[in-house]
Amino acid sequence: MHTIDAKGKKLGRIASEAASFLMGKNRVDFVRNKTPEVKVQIINTSLAKIDAKKKLEKVYVTYTGYPGGLYNQTMVEMIKEKGYSEVFKTAVYGMLPHNKLTKGMMKNLIITE
Repeated sequence: MHTIDAKGKKLGRIASEAASFLMGKNRVDFVRNKTPEVKVQIINTSLAKIDAKKKLEKVYVTYTGYPGGLYNQTMVEMIKEKGYSEVFKTAVYGMLPHNKLTKGMMKNLIITE
């Protein structure tokens, strides 16, 4: 299990490091078509270094698929509603390849505030 301490680090740096571990890029037996048996834990997410400007201006967009179903949410709103763990989960998900292995990789991610 890899443990990443988010205290004082930037969001993107932590997310890219976690994505690299989840894909198994640091392993000798790396293959693209298999999910490695690696757990990644990110701790102290509430102590991460996120700029105030980014918290106000970063917008997360979700779409339900129905007409009028477009929802916008700023980072401040997401943190208030779902916590810092959701912000980190979204950042790591965006850095993983979008294929059949993504779900398995995301299940190996543990985030604590």
